[in-house]
Amino acid sequence: MSATDSAVCVDHHQGGAARWTRRALVSLGGLMLLAGCQTYTPFLDANGRANEDMAAVIDTYVKLGAKPVHLLTVDQARTQPTLGDAVRAVKAAQTGRPFTADVFTQVRDLQVDGAAGPLQARLYDATPGRAGEPIILYFHGGGWVTGDLNTYDASDRALASQAHAKVLSVAYRLAPENKFPAAHDDAFASYRWLLANAASLGADPRRIAVAGESAGGNLAINVSIAARDAHIRPPVHELLIYPVAGADTMTPSYIANQAAVPLGREDILWYVKNTVNSPADLQDPRLDLIGKADLHNLPPTTIVSAEIDPLESDGTFLTYKLQAQGVTVDRIEYGGTTHEFFGMGAVVARAGDAEAFAAKALDATFDKIGNPPAPVVSRGAAVRRRAAARRAAVRRAHRH
Repeated sequence: MSATDSAVCVDHHQGGAARWTRRALVSLGGLMLLAGCQTYTPFLDANGRANEDMAAVIDTYVKLGAKPVHLLTVDQARTQPTLGDAVRAVKAAQTGRPFTADVFTQVRDLQVDGAAGPLQARLYDATPGRAGEPIILYFHGGGWVTGDLNTYDASDRALASQAHAKVLSVAYRLAPENKFPAAHDDAFASYRWLLANAASLGADPRRIAVAGESAGGNLAINVSIAARDAHIRPPVHELLIYPVAGADTMTPSYIANQAAVPLGREDILWYVKNTVNSPADLQDPRLDLIGKADLHNLPPTTIVSAEIDPLESDGTFLTYKLQAQGVTVDRIEYGGTTHEFFGMGAVVARAGDAEAFAAKALDATFDKIGNPPAPVVSRGAAVRRRAAARRAAVRRAHRH
């Protein structure tokens, strides 16, 4: 590197006041330069958009040794520190004691049927022993390559406790060992399994919602589409948290958040490269929902987006398309937050807000189905019913 290049690396690593300009942030050349720095530390945002509590998590994540996945092998990406680790470290520093998850939610590991064999799954139950509860089928994030049941544990717990529902989190097959559409096939197979087995889990098969984060959000909406096309009972609601919804990686948010942490554009390209069999897969409607999917007759949808996220535009464009095709959509974007902020409610205020917003939307749908309104009876029908009751009473009197 030149002396100038080295100075750039030192300034960035030290987090000086002279931050990168937006032009440098969106420059692939600038990204490659940073990748060449021996002291490379990924940066969160060039314009100070991150909230203080969000920035504390990201700073801790970097200090724990996490790196952009596009600089890693698949095995390295799967074993490096997670944002969950950063949240626990931040919380421990705040309280002076080790972080512990809530003890009120019962957790049980089990297996469900996938498309090619059994899948590991985890059932979260905030009201153990109570039958007939609604249930949320949840798919974790990780670009279909990383992530597991443990990584997104906090999101599952938040939904279980706040939506007054059970949550079934499914560990679908990952790429590159199982390329597209293995994860999508597993997601729909697990939904079919849940339809048949909800009652045995103490859940109400009439009140199944689907939810997911990032790649998992893509799986969730594709379950709804597959259920519609297969003419089986559809989910009653879908919660899509910063979903992967399109194949265009030059949208406004991809450009504005080119090198954001924990997810930048090069990271997404790395996930895509490891997931698809060839570029032709990107033309599949399951991956290009915005451009090619039929979204008619899908359940009410809640979309949660983060501001500092290449996928922010995906959430916006998906909202527009769903609404144009007649689907009820409620979307909210949380300023000052990054990709994967959902589930960080223990230390990030707006994550707690997002969890409450999502849970309220799910809870409202579940309540509507669980407590249907009383049928409207016309005045004429009521009169006829009373007359029939009087005639029956007269006949009973005559028999006596």
